[in-house]
Amino acid sequence: MPLTMSEVAHSPAASNRARRGGRRWRFRLASRLIICLAVLALLIGFVEFAEDVAGTEPPADPRAEGIVVLTGGTARIDGALQLLAEGRASRLLISGVNPMVTREALATTVDKGLRRVLDCCVDLGRLAQDTIGNAVETREWADRQRFTSLIVVTSDYHMRRSMAELAYAMPDKRLIAFPVTNPDLHLARWWRDPAAFGLLVREYGKYLAAVTRRLVSPPSLARTAADGDIAVAQP
Repeated sequence: MPLTMSEVAHSPAASNRARRGGRRWRFRLASRLIICLAVLALLIGFVEFAEDVAGTEPPADPRAEGIVVLTGGTARIDGALQLLAEGRASRLLISGVNPMVTREALATTVDKGLRRVLDCCVDLGRLAQDTIGNAVETREWADRQRFTSLIVVTSDYHMRRSMAELAYAMPDKRLIAFPVTNPDLHLARWWRDPAAFGLLVREYGKYLAAVTRRLVSPPSLARTAADGDIAVAQP
């Protein structure tokens, strides 16, 4: 005798299909909700990151045992040399100098009034090729100098990532951020400037990658992996 529609609907096979369909629907709904929340968190995080960069200012009276400047523009190096000239630290590392750039060639790019300190108390780090390399290079230099505190000089948009990488490489040292502003970037109105907006998006992505590295790998592993890789040219 053929089954009635009511019997088919209440058969074990039909009930199983209904349960599976309900589970798939709930899974898809939960997945979409998680994705939406993740995207919202990223957007909120980016806005907070951009606003923090736009409002960042250097400290009024920074003082430490050493200074490190991460290469990437003459404004950064001039700012670091000015701090050294003011006696805010005893020695400076310029990290990430192109191996082809001599000290004499570097002197021609900085303010004339700061060249005397370039000849006096500045070391050139030539092996770092990215921010991770800057952090390792700085750690090796600071350890050799027996410095426990550093003023970190780099561009304002690059500061958060730099501080994350430096803190990851040397958690035992006190780091003081000294951001330098590029007047050609309109970071105060980043949402209206395509160049500033694009730069901040890229930098935010790199910053998140740096933070993720710190969460998944202990600093001791970074120190062990890079030991002996960095050399600093003395004056």
